[in-house]
Formats: sequence, C-alpha cells, structure tokens
Amino acid sequence: MTRLTEEEKRELKEFAQSSTFKTDLRRISESRYNPFVVGGKMNIDRFIIFLSEYNYFINHTLKPFRKIKDKKNKL
Repeated sequence: MTRLTEEEKRELKEFAQSSTFKTDLRRISESRYNPFVVGGKMNIDRFIIFLSEYNYFINHTLKPFRKIKDKKNKL
C-alpha cells in the first residue's frame, strides 16, 4: 500500500471542505432508502419479518424465546 504524498493530502483536505462535495453527500443521504423505517420511526415488525426470512434463507432453525429474568438490565 502506498502512502499519500503531501500534495495528495492537501487536495483531499481541500476537497473535503468543498461546499459542492458536502451538498452532494447531503443529497445522497437524503435519498437513501431504509426498508425498516416508516414515517421516520423504526418498524420492528418489518425487522422481525426480515430476520425470520433471512434465517429461513440460510437454513437457520429458530430458537424458542426465553424471557429475560434480570430486573436491572443496563447497556
């Protein structure tokens, strides 16, 4: 892997500061489609259906749901 020259680094920094580049990235992010988001909120039903279908596709057997017994779950 080759290293960037000082000139290439300078060009990348200038490009990153470009307003047209930022506008283009904003347009790309606005047009992104996420099938799990409906009305700006995550649709859990769609996500569960996707996971179930994917598990079926990869031939993964479903495991029975076990309720979490702990009362204080912190992330």
